[in-house]
Amino acid sequence: MAFPPRNVPKPAPGPKLLNGKVLPKGRDRKASAPRSRAAPYPAIPPHRTSNASRRSREYLTPAEVEKLLQASSKIGRHGARDRTLILIAYRHGLRVSELVTLRWDQVDLKAGLVHVARLKNGLPSTQPIRGPELRALRELRRDYPETPYLFVTERGGPMTPATVRKLIARAGELARLPFPIHPHMLRHSAGYKLANEGHDTRAIQQYLGHRNITHTVRYTELSPERFKNFWKD
Repeated sequence: MAFPPRNVPKPAPGPKLLNGKVLPKGRDRKASAPRSRAAPYPAIPPHRTSNASRRSREYLTPAEVEKLLQASSKIGRHGARDRTLILIAYRHGLRVSELVTLRWDQVDLKAGLVHVARLKNGLPSTQPIRGPELRALRELRRDYPETPYLFVTERGGPMTPATVRKLIARAGELARLPFPIHPHMLRHSAGYKLANEGHDTRAIQQYLGHRNITHTVRYTELSPERFKNFWKD
């Protein structure tokens, strides 16, 4: 009986196949591997455009504010609320964070006063509420009687700064203003309006809650004279 010879080398394995094709080896194998559909690098966000390139100034004239007020009452179901929000922000030079946290216990409708609690280490003050504001606030109180905040959503919670920004931007578009606007422009608009009417720089400083007068001096560039009364209605 014959036996097979020992130590006979086995035949070399044939090339590996992938989908009927020879699979490459080493680095060539990695290069031929199918790439993931995901982008190899995260998408780079677009550069933020500067304010100067988007608009020629950072405040509105009184006529433009009036157009904004009229447009805000036509945006949606809460026209009276939205118009009052813009009116209060403008008349008292409120930041958007100060506006959304404004509570009814800061407002005295009988005495016609509102206590403005400034943020960013600003100076608080008690300011008079004039006729248009009083009428708007009384209507707002009747429409939303069960909430501690002045400006609330349909669910009764306070509005967010993002919601206010969108609201004011939409009102600006509806009013056909010459550039896109944001809530802080109403604060600048109050400063420029008061300075234009000749009010003293230090009084405007206290009204807007600035601790440093250098933040307020810029409003006097349009002011031909000094102090008179603030809001006359």
